[in-house]
Amino acid sequence: MEKLNVKLIALDLDDTLLNDQRQITQETVDALKDCARKGIYIVLCSGRAEDAILPFVRRLEIAGTEYGRYIAAINGCSIFDLHQRQQIFCCKVESDILLRTNQIAESKGFFTEVYTPDTIYYKACTKWTKLDVDLCGLKGCQIDDYETFLQQRFTKMLVPGEPSALLELQSQLRDEFGDRAVIFTSKPYFLEILPPNCGKGEAITWLAKHIGIDPAQTMAFGDSMNDESMIRLCGYGVAMKNGLEEIKNIADYITEKDNNHDGIGDFLRKYVL
Repeated sequence: MEKLNVKLIALDLDDTLLNDQRQITQETVDALKDCARKGIYIVLCSGRAEDAILPFVRRLEIAGTEYGRYIAAINGCSIFDLHQRQQIFCCKVESDILLRTNQIAESKGFFTEVYTPDTIYYKACTKWTKLDVDLCGLKGCQIDDYETFLQQRFTKMLVPGEPSALLELQSQLRDEFGDRAVIFTSKPYFLEILPPNCGKGEAITWLAKHIGIDPAQTMAFGDSMNDESMIRLCGYGVAMKNGLEEIKNIADYITEKDNNHDGIGDFLRKYVL
């Protein structure tokens, strides 16, 4: 098979680039480093905040090169240039949506969270907020006057909780906000509220144009619903073997191996390198 013409590869982290131990194996690291040596941009694209992505950037050992300089955080709401040490793209949720989401969530027994690059902020510390802090590796900070704090606007609000109850909340919020916000579950127990017209796919399209790459030459790897837009909008959308059926159904390709068996490294060796 002729190799695919790729100039930028966007990679989701959890259950995609990372195995179930939240590690990137050496075989996949080597494949990505070979792609960077070939002149292909490697962009980690996660729902996590910037500082929670950095340990995985360091693992790839390409951040000091031109082809490892960018990361996309908060499901595409933020793009960060590691060489310039500054954010070059940002979208935020309107404060009235944050406040109303928080009000509805609390009426149903949930507590919400918002993010900056290095900290998760919340009104009350629960087992769910602790799970998110531990998963992301960020600082957690409890805010007394949380409603006033929300008026600053943030890139993302997250409502963690029991999956079955979150589905009902998701439906209610979608009905209330319509196209004023993007609302989905990134994991069964994490409901996310993002700005409109903003997602991983939109961010990668913007970044490709920013660095002078045809979006048709971009490739995305993902497994879940927060990867939907980049699987759909990138030139080559690749779903993980272990991914959701909804993602596999819209992908151009599906990896032959899952995230625990170097699915990405295997695919890159066969079709890109």
